[in-house]
Amino acid sequence: MVHTPPRPPEDEIVAHIQQAHSRVERPLVAALDGRSGVGKSTLARRVSARLDDCCLIEGDDFYAGGSAAEWDARSAEDKARLCMDWQRLQTEALLPLLAGQSASWHPFNFEAGAGLAEFTRSAKPAAIVLIDGVYSGRPELSHLVDVAILVEADDAERHRRLFAREGLTQVEWQKRWDAGEDYYFEFIKPRHTFDLLVRS
Repeated sequence: MVHTPPRPPEDEIVAHIQQAHSRVERPLVAALDGRSGVGKSTLARRVSARLDDCCLIEGDDFYAGGSAAEWDARSAEDKARLCMDWQRLQTEALLPLLAGQSASWHPFNFEAGAGLAEFTRSAKPAAIVLIDGVYSGRPELSHLVDVAILVEADDAERHRRLFAREGLTQVEWQKRWDAGEDYYFEFIKPRHTFDLLVRS
């Protein structure tokens, strides 16, 4: 018996986006969503490099902020609702790009832990706009997002990557971030509402 190796996830994503793009006459917006540590950013870079005329937007630029103490005190529902400033993402990036205009925005200032950075990021109009980030497929943006893609990975591998990358203990990470993501993927954007599911 001949075993066919599994298709790389970026192949599935590129094919799905290209097919969806062939059905629209305006720029297509695709959201690469998924829990922290599943490999979204790596996939997003690979996918954007393979798509003709694509601009990549990092969802982390639109983190809504809040100190560690403030964040830890929030309910899971509030964490899911407030983590991404989707209104700023919509106004400063998506709407200009969909109108065929360049977009620019100040990313969240992660070095200071609050406010926006002094520098700006920018994106030129493109046929395909790819958003990389957890909460990027949220319902409030559904009128702009044409393709919502969920990237998944085993929790053990996801946490291994996160602890190596972020330096937090498992308890600290799960308390601070997992509760909000759990709520988001259970009640706000459940798995079955995505257009494509891929394993990283």
